[in-house]
This record gives sequence, structure tokens and C-alpha cells, in this order.
Amino acid sequence: MSKLYNKHPYTSILNMDNEAFAGYAAIGETIQAALAGAGKRKAVVVVECYPGVRQEEILAGLAGVLGSGLVIRSEDAALEPSEVDRIVDRYMTDDRVFGYMAPFRISEFYDAERIAALRRQLDEAGEGTAIVIGFGASLIAEGDVVVFADLARWEIQQRYRAKEVGNWRTNRVETDILRLYKRGFFFEWRMADRLKKSLLGRINFYLDTNAKDDPKMITRQALFAGFAQAASGPFRLVPYFDPGVWGGKWLEANIDLPEREHPYAWGFDGVPEENSLYFQYGNVRVELPAINLVFFESVKLLGERVYARFGAEFPIRFDFLDTIGGQNLSLQVHPTTEYIREQFGMAYTQDESYYILDVEPGAEVYLGLKDNVVPEAMLADLRKAEAGGFTFPAEQYVNVYPANKHDHFLIPAGTVHCSATGCMVLEISATPYIFTFKLWDWDRLGLDGRPRPVHVEHGSKVIDWSRRTDWTNSELINRVRTLAEGEGWQEEVTGLHELQFIETRRYWFSESVLHEANDSVHMLNLVEGQEATVESPTGAFEPFVVRYAETFIVPASVSGYTIRPSGPSEGKKVGIIKAFVRV
Repeated sequence: MSKLYNKHPYTSILNMDNEAFAGYAAIGETIQAALAGAGKRKAVVVVECYPGVRQEEILAGLAGVLGSGLVIRSEDAALEPSEVDRIVDRYMTDDRVFGYMAPFRISEFYDAERIAALRRQLDEAGEGTAIVIGFGASLIAEGDVVVFADLARWEIQQRYRAKEVGNWRTNRVETDILRLYKRGFFFEWRMADRLKKSLLGRINFYLDTNAKDDPKMITRQALFAGFAQAASGPFRLVPYFDPGVWGGKWLEANIDLPEREHPYAWGFDGVPEENSLYFQYGNVRVELPAINLVFFESVKLLGERVYARFGAEFPIRFDFLDTIGGQNLSLQVHPTTEYIREQFGMAYTQDESYYILDVEPGAEVYLGLKDNVVPEAMLADLRKAEAGGFTFPAEQYVNVYPANKHDHFLIPAGTVHCSATGCMVLEISATPYIFTFKLWDWDRLGLDGRPRPVHVEHGSKVIDWSRRTDWTNSELINRVRTLAEGEGWQEEVTGLHELQFIETRRYWFSESVLHEANDSVHMLNLVEGQEATVESPTGAFEPFVVRYAETFIVPASVSGYTIRPSGPSEGKKVGIIKAFVRV
């Protein structure tokens, strides 16, 4: 029934159809018209680029309309790669996965004398249109027209994997996708986002460069109209799915995904820092990073209290982990708040939970330590296994629980855990999602043929050795209680643990149920039933249809909304799980 799952959700933006343009011909003509309106015989177009943008494609595309005049590549004024490496190295570390959050701004990596030389070239240029392009182009000139060329994090990762692009301004020729991602995550994207937040409010045009040779461009007004509309009603993110060494068959079979050489392990449809949004302007569909909405509609989206606590970050994450017909996840633990702050520069940690969306017979979850565990003995065995030639006896040290559909296992940071084979997990967690310390990976290699990174030493410093069988049984497994009920509906609290800042509520209903605002963004998933419809009691937004396993977001600005079974589920009992920040 989940083959109804919509893999291409979009938000239709009203009254802005004439503010969107597709293809380089239309884009070039629009920029040319804007320059003509300025009435200048000598003009400058600044194309500020997010790292990973195909700059040569943009230049070739615009040349057909704007001509082949002077082109200034802003990165000619950047520091030498060796100098960038020297400055950044202490934040990168030698680890394949983990670095430290870098605080830099793009201006710190540009040379003042080189900037001045490029500006002189512009001043001395003859009549016509000059283009300044690159990551940092806005440092060189203010521009008569400013275009921001953007792309999604997932697309950047695909370009890494295809060896089309590497990291910015480095002498290291890197092929390890984990190290490429690490430098992007801890350095480049943070710096690029700081620039984006300072610049987008004063650009002329926003350029979507995700699809090769198929650009889309919108005006600044259309971009911010899209933000305002998305932050005023329910919406979905654009999902993506990725294979992994332990992947299963549920996602492929139930969400109608193309068959891959390696099975799908992950599904991401609730991670605004990684997922995209589709904005539809008439017949033009624009893809943009969902994090842009978080940056520019922070309070409407998150709520005042959540924004005051987390800033312009989306603190909740929903994703899928598929081990049905697959293998165990790595045995793992997440860092404490103190550890993640001191070691990696993150403000909060990856508390999480496993909501069991579906199972096959024999499904299990590893969670918490057994009562007889001696820490020194367990760590010695983990180190021996990490060195090779020894299989870690996981069942000797870690509790193993049967997993059933709709079980909810709570996993506060410091708790040893993993999903075993046979589970389709809806992971509900705090957002810092790469901070998993693998303790043991079941004697296997990654898809790249290399051992997957194991971090026993990090893990040894954050394991909470008091979380043993009795505590796990009483605190972390199906902490479900009925909060309220009425004719045709029931509301339950399912978690998360009191040590975690996220709360989850589950609703079983065959009638319309009212959800009230509580000054927090809501993230929800239809965990039972084929279809439901979200509606505004006041008509503030159009009815919004969701289907089985789809994650959706309701901004904090929505004062209240109802959800009812609809379509093939009308009159039947369906289930929704909702997460929000305890404020």
C-alpha cells in the first residue's frame, strides 16, 4: 500500500508564475532585461556560487545571450590551497568521519591585494557585460545584477561520488567519500551558509543548478514568497534513498524504488539540513535546499521558543533504516552533550529513538547493557575486535529484545544500541546525525571494500555503564500511556525519554482529530493506514494529503490543524506519530 508514497512532493507558490524562468536562454534574457533597465552601457553580473556548482556550465549557458565579454573568476583572488589547508587542518583532524565545526567566513580566505587587482580589471574593462563568478564572487563586486547559484547537499554528495567535484581550495586529491563529506560538513558548507544568510536578502535572482544543463531561476521576490508560503502550512521535503552494506528490501518493495546493485539502507524524508524542497511556479519547478527555509523563516517555522533555544537550526530528524532482509546495523553509541560540544563543536547531541514501522518474523533490537557487564572486559573485547581476527560477542554484553510493529525504543545519548535484521525503523531523533560512534561492525567491509570506521575510543568515553537491563526495561521500551481519548480517537505519549528534548505523541483515529499549536514545529509520519488529510479549521491553508510512511512538517505558525482518514482510509482507523520540542 505504500507504493502510493509520493517521491516528488512540491509546494505550489501562488501568484508568482511570471517570476520563474527555465533554461539558459530565458535566464539570460531575463538578466539582460534587468541590466537594460539599469540603463548602463557597462554592466557587471555577479554570480555567487555555492561550493560544487558547475561554473563552466553557467558561463557557457549565459554566453549565448550575454555574449562572451570579460569573465572574472573570483577564486583567482582566494588564498592558495596550501594556505587554506594550513588554516583549516586543525578543524579537519586525521579521522575519516569527524572534524570540528569551523567558524570561518569566506572573506578570511581571500587576499586583499588580489581582490584589488580583480576590481581594477573590472574598472578598466570596456563597454558590455562582465561576469564575476565563483564562491566568493560577491566579495569582488557589488554587481548591477546579483545571482545566487545554489544546489542541495545531496546533489553535492552525488558529484563527490562521481568524482566530478572535490573539496574547495585544497591540495589534497581526495577519493574517500567520507573525507570529502567531512570537509564539506565541518568547513565548506558552514562557511557557505553564513555567506548565503548574509546575501540572499539582497540578490536579484536565485538560480537552481541541481539538474545538469537544466537550470531554473526565480526572482528574489518569488523566492521569499515561497519561503513565506511554505512556513504557513504543512509541507513535505523531497526524499532520497541510499544503499548501504546492511540494507534491506522494504524500501525498494514498498516505495517502488528502482532496483540497485546494493540494497537501500537509508531513506531520508525528514532532514531539512540535507533534504530539498520543490517550489512550483506555474510550470517551473525549482529545487532548493530545505535549510534555506529554516534560515529565512526561522520563527514562523520553528516557533519562538525553539528558535531561542536552537537558533536557525531544525532540531528534529525523521529517517528510515531498512534491515528487513538485510543485516544488523553497527553496534553503536552516541556522544553526550558535553562530549559532542568539546570534541566536535556541536551545541547538542544525537539523542534518538527507533519507532518500528514494520517487521519480519524474528526482528530484534539491541539496547542497553546486561547486568553482569564489566566495562574493562567489554572494552578490551571491542578493541580486540577492532584490531581484527576476533568476533565481538555482542549478545554477551548487550540486551537483545524482540521487535514488533509499532514498538518504540528510546535511545538517549550514551546508550549502546542497534537495530538487528528484520526491522523497518522510523528513526526519530535530534538532528546531529553523523555523530555515531560505531563500536562493532560485525566483521564486514563497507560498499567501498574498506573497513567501515569504528570509534571504540570515542565510544568508551561516552557509554553510560549504568544503563543496564532493569533500567532499559523500565525506561526505554514502549513507555506508552494514554493521554486523552474520545469518540473515534486516542492520543498516546510514546516518548522520548525525559533526558531527551523531543516528545512524541501517537494518535489512533477514525475521525477527524484536532492538533493545537504549542510553540514548536511539528514533524509527523503516517505510520498506519493508506491516506490522511490535514486541514485548517479556519481555511488558512489548502487541504494537504499524506500517505503511508510519508513524513511531513507543520510549522509552528499554524495555530491549529485537523487530521482525518481520507481516500481509501476513510472510515478506517489510521495512526500518526508526531514529534515536537518540549518547550
